Amino acid sequence: MDPDFDTDLLLLSLDVENIAEDSVKHGKHDKPAITTTRRSYTHMKKRAFAEFVESRRNDPFSWHCCGQAFTEPAAVHKHVARVHSMEIERLTREALDRQLISEESGHGEEEPADLKACLPDISHIPAEQLLECDGEVLLYYRYRELARPELVCVWQKELCQMLHLTGKVRVASEGINGTVGGSRMGTRLYISAMLSHPAFKDMSADDFKRSEGGAHCFTELRVGVYREIVPLGMDPRVISYSLAGTHLDPEEFHHEVKMLMTDEEAARDTVLLDCRNFYESRIGQFSRCLAPDIRKFSYFPDYVDQNLELFQNKRVLMYCTGGIRCERGSAYLRSKDVCKEVLQLRGGIHKYLERFPDGFYRGKLFVFDERYALTFNDDIIAECRYCGAPWDQYALCRPPVCCQLVLSCQSCRAKGHTACCPTCQRKQGTHTHTAHTYSPDTTHTHREECECTDTRPRIPKDS
Repeated sequence: MDPDFDTDLLLLSLDVENIAEDSVKHGKHDKPAITTTRRSYTHMKKRAFAEFVESRRNDPFSWHCCGQAFTEPAAVHKHVARVHSMEIERLTREALDRQLISEESGHGEEEPADLKACLPDISHIPAEQLLECDGEVLLYYRYRELARPELVCVWQKELCQMLHLTGKVRVASEGINGTVGGSRMGTRLYISAMLSHPAFKDMSADDFKRSEGGAHCFTELRVGVYREIVPLGMDPRVISYSLAGTHLDPEEFHHEVKMLMTDEEAARDTVLLDCRNFYESRIGQFSRCLAPDIRKFSYFPDYVDQNLELFQNKRVLMYCTGGIRCERGSAYLRSKDVCKEVLQLRGGIHKYLERFPDGFYRGKLFVFDERYALTFNDDIIAECRYCGAPWDQYALCRPPVCCQLVLSCQSCRAKGHTACCPTCQRKQGTHTHTAHTYSPDTTHTHREECECTDTRPRIPKDS
């Protein structure tokens, strides 16, 4: 048994947020090279253990881990100590490494003294160039430690507003994730400003995925500080991007998928896993992929837990829209320690389709803005839910109170078939018939249950 197990059993009641780094103090007789290091290690291990347990909490009185439910604190602590001791050790050493790097380099160096120093000079640019309707949309992310994400958030708001950009930017202590639209001059200046900021100087122009669009692709600008830059629903200090799988360039990924299609042994040994939500994979996906029927990425960890046998002793090829969901999705899968190997598509489907528009990905690429989807090939893999005709253009269910997406062709919509299920179809007489298209930012005062939302299993069991 772990020698620290008895101590770890007391960790559940710890206020994790208040386990301060400065709680490791130097006594007057401490030997800094030995005693302080030992105290730091003990402190970091307790914190890692407590955070790991907290990440498995379902509610104030229950925890879920490795497909098991726990209601007693001692039971969940015993399970974590016995089953996840290696993971706790890894998290502890990573925290110590980050502390050492921080102490050696100093805090706050990634933040400029004057945020305006990272804003572009637009005094010489005609205003109409920043207000042009024809422009582009940028999609990007960067994982890196940010000491003061709130300062980056303030800078981002000012930068986007001065360049007349719309979209959404998520900032967290683990990095930044954004999709913004505007004029070509505006997006060019935005990339230049990003690359000039000390925190993102290791990025390159190629890290920004571009597509036709503009500010009109989003209803507003939303910039904020979040716990995660992509909502996996897991503590980023426990399931860290640093544990991601092996990255494959589009050419390497294309070769792997080709082997999967042509080599029977490779097909038996490999799982091609789509990390996106079901409404994304429904209109476009790689051939022979496993596409989980989940509504949110935050359901992905539970999906993995309940379907571990699918990945047992397999090579897993993972992909998502732009690559960001694979970073922590692959880290979570690797933490289960059941796969032979976990590989992921660098730059996501977006970069793959730039290189292989007629490759193994067929159909549309779903995007979270007013464009709904991007077209790279002529294939339509989805169908109208009413008549079965080929159709892959989403619209919001009418009446729009369940927030479900509907694939209803023009002919069926002309007949009034605009709802996701019979329950919503019957409600049409009691709600306004205003036409709606899908927007992820559409808000409602409440969401009504329907057959789709009430009967869909939250975490499907695949075979």
